Amino acid sequence: MVQQQVEAEKKTDQTLVEVKGLKVHFPIKGGLLGRTVANVKSVDGVDLFVRRGETLGLVGESGCGKTTTGRAILQLIKPTAGSVKLNGVELTTLPSNEIRKRRAEMQMVFQDPFGSLDPRYTVGQIVAEPLENFQRGTPKQIREEVAHLLEVVGINPYYVNRFAHEFSGGQRQRIGIARALALHPSFIVADEPVSALDVSIQAQVLNLLQDLQGQFGLTYLFVAHNLSVVKHISERVAVMYLGRVVELAQSASLYETPLHPYTQALLSAVPVPDPDIEARRKRIILEGDVPSPVNPPSGCNFHPRCWKAQAICREVIPPLEEKQSNHYAACHFPG
Repeated sequence: MVQQQVEAEKKTDQTLVEVKGLKVHFPIKGGLLGRTVANVKSVDGVDLFVRRGETLGLVGESGCGKTTTGRAILQLIKPTAGSVKLNGVELTTLPSNEIRKRRAEMQMVFQDPFGSLDPRYTVGQIVAEPLENFQRGTPKQIREEVAHLLEVVGINPYYVNRFAHEFSGGQRQRIGIARALALHPSFIVADEPVSALDVSIQAQVLNLLQDLQGQFGLTYLFVAHNLSVVKHISERVAVMYLGRVVELAQSASLYETPLHPYTQALLSAVPVPDPDIEARRKRIILEGDVPSPVNPPSGCNFHPRCWKAQAICREVIPPLEEKQSNHYAACHFPG
């Protein structure tokens, strides 16, 4: 990320989350002594920021590091290197007891509405747990807050004593959202919150998230691989490939004039509902497979699959820099 851009955002006091050089490497053990023989470079130098009250979409293929980035920002996974600031406070150097205090400010909505809710707990216990852990009121006040939160997300408070398995997938995701809202956080990482839901239910949950954003003043990092969903909910979009952000722009700008070849290929795969337009479109088919994050290519990670690649692409890592007004791309030959 261009340093001047980050500094400009700080001056307007609009940046809530700032990430610089974030890396998350998972060691591969081998041999009799269990020594580290290699590292899976899941996230390998991510720079981004999220303004207060906005939704930043984070998109890319499965395995590109989107979810790991979100979890590392929340310190659910300890970063290997880099900086993560929330409200100007550096999170990566805080001791565990201080991180726990910050949990109230940042929460997560998980991808799987079936696996993310404890089957032994009632809905009331699930939503009340963060309130009890942080001692937010008397038992009566907590019960009242739980009923209010369930009502806000569209679940009848009458069902407070039912278990998670008694609800549909969409209802379970609403319960997960209510749990994330319990401590009134300022920042929420939504990790593909609609990918496991039916299409008709996806729209309902997306609209709910947008309504809650206005009602509670929330800031979202919205992780997804569905570009149509991201376009619907995000003001800005960051595109990831093999652990790095390769393009970052306003949603309209990125969808209308993508600059990075990888983004162009992704958008060409999105179906258009008009059959005449769809018949005339040219699909960009990428050759080869995604390289291994254990041994990523030199230079630009995308160069083995890029039709524009030249010698410099194999040797020099392109920086993420401004190519057009507020439109950033990590490419030697954008456009």
